[in-house]
Amino acid sequence: MLPYRAMSAFEPLPESFYRRASEEVARDLLGCYLVRCVDGERRLVLRLVEVEAYQGEGDRASHARNGPVTTRSRRLYRDGGHAYVYLIYGMHHCLNVVTGTDGDGSAVLIRAGEPVEGGEEMVRNRALSPAGARRPGAVAGGPGKLCQALGVDGSFDGRELWRGELVITRGEPVGDGRVVTGPRVGVEYAGEAAAWPLRFAVADSRHVSKPRLTGS
Repeated sequence: MLPYRAMSAFEPLPESFYRRASEEVARDLLGCYLVRCVDGERRLVLRLVEVEAYQGEGDRASHARNGPVTTRSRRLYRDGGHAYVYLIYGMHHCLNVVTGTDGDGSAVLIRAGEPVEGGEEMVRNRALSPAGARRPGAVAGGPGKLCQALGVDGSFDGRELWRGELVITRGEPVGDGRVVTGPRVGVEYAGEAAAWPLRFAVADSRHVSKPRLTGS
């Protein structure tokens, strides 16, 4: 848990932060804070420890691989900095950050976070027991867990992540020596794109999702 003085103020990342290549944005998101304001009264805060980059057309693992031809894929072709939230298995929401400029179709999936503020409420949102909440990655160690912990659902799709109820803010920079990279999770169908090293994680964090990355 960070000392309170470090949590006294949050500075949202500017729109320009997101208007870059997805792999650059993904790397730089590590250590930033994902802040959810609830009812204008309290905050739920995660420090980002794991993300994945998706490159749009040509990336067979991306929802935008065939261009803006479906309702879902068109949501990825907005300007960088907008949220892209989708449902998997009919039950789990996943939060992505659109990157690049209008028409790129690239994004970063937010995979895992470390609870910093509002942890007890996140545990309740996840319906975890006290013992269960102590397991590594139990609260927000996976994209579905993360959204459930913060109460993020499809209503957040399209929102601007530099202002409003859900924002990403500056945090604690993570040095290159503490970052590990590897293939993305669950995209075995994507041919050679499945092996691209576009998953980024904080090496020494117990909050990352499984399978854990071991290389760099």
